[in-house]
Amino acid sequence: MTEQSTDLRETVRRRYAAAAIQVTEGGTACCGPAAIEIDDNFGSALYTGGERDTLPADAVAASLGCGNPTAVADLHEGDRVLDLGSGGGIDVLLSARRVGPTGKAYGLDMTEEMLALALANQKKAGATNVEFLKGTIEAIPLPAATIDVVISNCVINLSTDKQAVFTETYRVLVPGGRIGISDVVADDTLTPEQRAERGDYVGCIAGALSFTEYRTGLEAAGFTDIEITATHGVADGMHSAIVRAVKPLKTGTSAAPLATAACCTPAEEVTDPAATPADTKAAAGCGCES
Repeated sequence: MTEQSTDLRETVRRRYAAAAIQVTEGGTACCGPAAIEIDDNFGSALYTGGERDTLPADAVAASLGCGNPTAVADLHEGDRVLDLGSGGGIDVLLSARRVGPTGKAYGLDMTEEMLALALANQKKAGATNVEFLKGTIEAIPLPAATIDVVISNCVINLSTDKQAVFTETYRVLVPGGRIGISDVVADDTLTPEQRAERGDYVGCIAGALSFTEYRTGLEAAGFTDIEITATHGVADGMHSAIVRAVKPLKTGTSAAPLATAACCTPAEEVTDPAATPADTKAAAGCGCES
């Protein structure tokens, strides 16, 4: 990581730590250029009243996003969901309700203050199928092929290594897994310098990819069925967008080693060193026992 990237990450961390502290002390937070003010482009206004009413007030107040990924992620009972950059936990708690007691919702965040707020909100909500993890979205602390759905709300634009985020997201998803992401995306005609003129990095504007750059990055990671749909403007030529994509199912001989390792070989060998036999069994769904 370059010195500039390290500085940007630390700037983002401090900004969100301050937002978490402000919420804890009774305020609100938002990712828009007018940092702590809620408006129609960012924050809890993008959730329905029914969704907000079911959650702890601090989870709603800490909403920093540009969309509502749980509304578009096609969550099902029993799904394992991962929220990248989970903040105060609003999307994790909403996901936990959707996937039910047989599913699980993980939240990943690098900011200790946000994690503390999220854990407090989990306790208030009484959510037992939730786990918050400390780490970065460029190096997800989960085994390969253990997640069914990855969501994120206006966080990937803050990363200084977005290709690493796409690659890690692909790694942790099971074959056939999917993403449902809300993020800020720029018109293809805008240069990085022009994006920076419209807002700063921690305000979710300067670091945004263009539509073509986003699609190219997902394709390079291996994703298919990519859809990027603008929902509303957040600045001139900058849009909140819904991003959907799928990790394809393995076919042919390339899938055989994983399937064999997952389904009760005598030695219980796993060809993917990042996964345990239990991980690959769960991903394959073969129901065998060691």
